[in-house]
Amino acid sequence: PIYLLNLLGLWEPFCRKVFFPYILEKICTAHDKKSKKHKQELFRNLPDFRGPSGQLRLLEIGTGSGTNFQFYPEGCRVTCTDINPHFQKSLSKSMKKNQHLHYEQFLVAAAEDLHQVPSGSVDAVVCTLVLCSVQSISGALREVLRVLRPGGAFYFLEHVAAERSSWTYFWQQVCFPTWKLVFAGCCLTRELWKNLEEAKFSELKIQHISIAMPCMPIDPHIVGYGVK
Repeated sequence: PIYLLNLLGLWEPFCRKVFFPYILEKICTAHDKKSKKHKQELFRNLPDFRGPSGQLRLLEIGTGSGTNFQFYPEGCRVTCTDINPHFQKSLSKSMKKNQHLHYEQFLVAAAEDLHQVPSGSVDAVVCTLVLCSVQSISGALREVLRVLRPGGAFYFLEHVAAERSSWTYFWQQVCFPTWKLVFAGCCLTRELWKNLEEAKFSELKIQHISIAMPCMPIDPHIVGYGVK
């Protein structure tokens, strides 16, 4: 049915407005339970990247329903961006739960085009489970480096391709055509650590981890941060 709806041009608008925001909220709830300790450790040193003013200006790419808000430090000034504007209900719920933060603005923008954000204007950029679906990984990372001030940091947690000799990689290949339609362009087989290593970060920390998600071929993840 999904392939037929896609052929008729009906799936993409339905997926974007209704299905994807709904299913992503459910998946993120389950994923957050599995990844909570990793996120706590990842964001532990966020306060170290406060700017000269003493404030932490943070830009989150692909904010979605705002599941990362709980991990940001008190008083952090957050700018939210997402290519999909249809997360208002779940995003508002997260904002009400996390009133320790200051919410600056919400921008409808692709990761590869953050022209609304001035160059060198933020102390930290956060991107979780987003680089799997951007049109251009290198373009997104160029924008990350542009908007970061010198000394700022880019934080990431992303699912990636499994080892090519593994059964997980086999199932990633099998599932990919349908998965990409169901999950709004998400790619299961990206080796994102290679893109990060090629980007111009002065310091880069990457850890390969496994986050088990039952019946989903997205166990392999990378987590870490890069400094401009």
